[in-house]
Amino acid sequence: MQNYKKALVLLNMGGPNNINEVSVFLKNMFDDPCILSIKNNMFRSMIGSMIVNSRVEKSKKIYEALGGYSPITEITFALTKKLQERNKDIFYTYAMRYVPPYATSVVQEIMQKNINDIILFSMYPQYSSTTTYSSFQDIANAIKSLDFYPKITTIDRYSSNDLFIRAITKTIINTLSNDNAQKFVLILSSHSIPVSRVRDGDPYQKECEETLKLLKQELESNNINFKDIILSYQSKIGPVKWIGPYTCDVIKQNSKDNIIIYPLSFTIDNSETKYELCIQYKELADKLGIKDYRVCSCLNYSDEFVELIEHLAT
Repeated sequence: MQNYKKALVLLNMGGPNNINEVSVFLKNMFDDPCILSIKNNMFRSMIGSMIVNSRVEKSKKIYEALGGYSPITEITFALTKKLQERNKDIFYTYAMRYVPPYATSVVQEIMQKNINDIILFSMYPQYSSTTTYSSFQDIANAIKSLDFYPKITTIDRYSSNDLFIRAITKTIINTLSNDNAQKFVLILSSHSIPVSRVRDGDPYQKECEETLKLLKQELESNNINFKDIILSYQSKIGPVKWIGPYTCDVIKQNSKDNIIIYPLSFTIDNSETKYELCIQYKELADKLGIKDYRVCSCLNYSDEFVELIEHLAT
């Protein structure tokens, strides 16, 4: 058996690995008090079930358009494999919040390998109680339930890290190719969260705005000058007010320009990037007559993201 000095666990929301898992994914998501902030468990479960029943068929069609599954697990596995090939001393793995592999089974595997030093790495660049806290609390509960007491190191955000900013910049430049940036509006699309969360002190919006500021500076230092750079938000759910402006509205407001979108709050491609941005909003762009509409890939298992993870883990 390989003797590892420590384990590094990538934490993410996850996505359905097949069509039959869509209902499981939605059920677990809307049963999470960090997503559906209803304190009474019974009432939250009841409301969550109503939401799931209203959304499940629509969600299945989304994943059918993506080939029957979310790309997030496949890409994350490729990322851990690449990390593992570069460093044999650390056991690289991942846990998903709402679909397998769940935190408990991942922790059990770490215990079986006699590893007592764990790095928990958030796949969400900006910290939020809706995502980061939920994933960290989930694995903390798993560790406690297994009566396990390892050394824990947490990496819960990196949205202002120089390597992260440079990695995004490289992706944007590659997507721009040899074209003139001044002929494009760059939209930095982040997953929205309820305004009430921000009012309660969630730092997510401020961290997105800080990333915007740093990215502008980095692009300028590379002599890349877009016509405009706009921070927007996507994937709103339900009737309550969420932070904006919404990405679809920003696209409409800039319909006379060419557009490049970078998914700012995502590190791994998923339904929000591959369907919402690449399919749904592409159809919107076509209807609006936008001549050139491009969506950047997430960092995924790029060399730059691998190097960022290694840097933060040392």
